[in-house]
Amino acid sequence: MSGGRGGGAAVHRRRRGGGAAAAALTLLTAWLTCCVRCAEGVKPSNIVLVLVDDQDVVLGGMTPMKKTKELIGEAGATFVNAFTVTPLCCPSRSSILSGRYPHNHEVRNNSLSGNCSSAQWQKGPEAEAFPVYLSKQKYQTFFGGKYLNQYGTKAAGDVDHIPPGWDQWNALVGNSQYYNYTLSVNGKAEKHGDSYEKDYLTDLILNRSLSFLDDRSPQHPFFIMLAPPAPHSPWTAAPQYQKEFNNVQAPRDGSFDKLGKDKHWLLRQPVNPMPNSSLTFLDNAYRRRWQTLLSVDDMVEKLVKKLDSINELNNTYIFYTSDNGYHTGQFSLPIDKRQLYEFDIRTPLLVRGPGIKPNQMIKAPVLNIDLASTFLDISGVNLSTINVDGQSFLAQMAPSLRNSTARPFFLVEYTGEGNPTKDPTCPKLGPGVSQCFPDCVCEDAFNNTYACVRTLDGKQDLQYCEFADSESFVEMYNMTSDPHQLENIVKKVDPSILQDMNQRLIKLQSCMGDSCRNIK
Repeated sequence: MSGGRGGGAAVHRRRRGGGAAAAALTLLTAWLTCCVRCAEGVKPSNIVLVLVDDQDVVLGGMTPMKKTKELIGEAGATFVNAFTVTPLCCPSRSSILSGRYPHNHEVRNNSLSGNCSSAQWQKGPEAEAFPVYLSKQKYQTFFGGKYLNQYGTKAAGDVDHIPPGWDQWNALVGNSQYYNYTLSVNGKAEKHGDSYEKDYLTDLILNRSLSFLDDRSPQHPFFIMLAPPAPHSPWTAAPQYQKEFNNVQAPRDGSFDKLGKDKHWLLRQPVNPMPNSSLTFLDNAYRRRWQTLLSVDDMVEKLVKKLDSINELNNTYIFYTSDNGYHTGQFSLPIDKRQLYEFDIRTPLLVRGPGIKPNQMIKAPVLNIDLASTFLDISGVNLSTINVDGQSFLAQMAPSLRNSTARPFFLVEYTGEGNPTKDPTCPKLGPGVSQCFPDCVCEDAFNNTYACVRTLDGKQDLQYCEFADSESFVEMYNMTSDPHQLENIVKKVDPSILQDMNQRLIKLQSCMGDSCRNIK
């Protein structure tokens, strides 16, 4: 009896000893795994975003970017169907930061009353923007350049407002400038003059990002966002580039100087054909835009060389894109953005990084609201835990890393801006217009408010747009047969197709989160 009890106790002790040994083995395995990973330097990949201001892709805007195309596009992926969900600076940048459509982040235009960098934006979407999540993932974060058009103004919290998630903050107060501007440097005002060596904004933010890389902790990943003013007006090129492209003029093909026939009210107003004064003006703007971009091309080259020199290039994703497109003479509109057409809503998008094979041309449609999800996907955030409308496109770039499904259609929306009184340069058009030129061509109006659904799935390439105006105007284009959107086919198309597009648009305009990605 006693022997039996003793044997039982011995068995029990052996079992406990076996459990301890197994636990010790597990701990040893985990420790060895950690040591191997540490030895390999495994950590989340670094991310760099270069976000330029108003660079088109349809009208040759990437032509000056030879180094960028080689160092990012040829070394990785070029997205040939990249779009902004709204073709204006502040709403678009708010979409990039938040990963949301404008109807969800509620930034409608570049004004404070339109929620650009407003208290409502700061308390809501900005507090949930992607830098907040990257910071929680131990990313070291740097911002340099133009943030939002109203940022740093007294009514928007002044320069001491630093959006959450940023460790190093070098943000332009107000809209794009190249000289004679004020920066918020970690919450303190820093005024700049007109010295090229000291003040040229594109070069200054690059140099500060290089210093940030020198001072970083190698144990943690980093995120750098560089937002130079180029090629936004006032188009001030670096001295060494002010004579480049002197024989270049804006392209004259496609919809250039075409009458806005069968289009919404604003497009029916421009003088057609455009006077010589307008042609001279827009050609000059076109050349000067390209000149400013040469400094951005240099920026990309220096950044890539720096990353290589500190042995971080192969563990860094580099994204190059713009907040919206641009036009120079299309449908007789001299220069601007804000329109629903290809030239204003298509953007450049080039990406290189781990797992991305070189020289890829990717046709899957990608939106600027997808950038936030992609950054957070790279960083290891569980995307189901964040409130975004976009989706990660890491799988499109690097199929070996992720599975994915391409979206069948998407939304583009814009809220027009106008002045309550008549514009003195164009009194005949009455109140409600804005961005007017001396020859009475206005680039925007209250009734330039629209929402579009776009299909781009290989079978159908259609665009359907509804306007919030007194005409309840509708435009529809077959992008396959009419890539320049010269013919509005709304009166010719099968009514069942119109009904389908209308129903998709209704769903998209009220979508939020998952419902924006899963509409059938």
